[in-house]
Amino acid sequence: MRSESFQDLTRDTHTGQRPLRVAIIEENGIRAAILVDGLREAGINDVEVIDTMTNMLRRLSTVDPDVIIIGIENPSRDVLEQMFQVSKLVSRPVAMFVDRSDGSMIQAAVEAGVSAYVVDGLRKERVKPIVDMAVSRFNAFDRLQRELLEARSELASRKVIERAKGILMRTRQLSEQEAYGLLRQTAMNEKRKLVDIAQSVVTAASLLEK
Repeated sequence: MRSESFQDLTRDTHTGQRPLRVAIIEENGIRAAILVDGLREAGINDVEVIDTMTNMLRRLSTVDPDVIIIGIENPSRDVLEQMFQVSKLVSRPVAMFVDRSDGSMIQAAVEAGVSAYVVDGLRKERVKPIVDMAVSRFNAFDRLQRELLEARSELASRKVIERAKGILMRTRQLSEQEAYGLLRQTAMNEKRKLVDIAQSVVTAASLLEK
């Protein structure tokens, strides 16, 4: 999924970037038409309506939408949970319009990663702002997830480097600065990442201790 904002995605430029593609999952033809009209009035014309739950994930994979809108006229708990599973499996902004809900379902929607959950608010003039919000929320959450993964990866790398330094200090009688310098110089000589050299030291030490 591209990380541009909704406005960037919908801007039809001459750079070859395709316009925003939206998939609508809605079995009720009248409700689907409201969603389509709302999108087209906002300048979004690349819209695919999926009017059956059968093979839904396969169809979504074929359409490859940028945004997914789910409409449910009379949501049962089972149908909502099925839609929440779809939200978990697709890495796309998801906006859901339902006619009624309760606190537990709203919480379940949040946990499933639904970017916008709208109760009793299906009007064509609301479609564009809701999609806009869904994309913004999705992108913000996606950035946070990437930053968290990067932070965890950096922490893990530091731990490996610290372990490798400790091994070199113990086995080769080096100071901490000398151990780090040896790791860094080896990485430069071999044109490899410092953490990879450190992991090699840790792995070799582990094998020798067995």
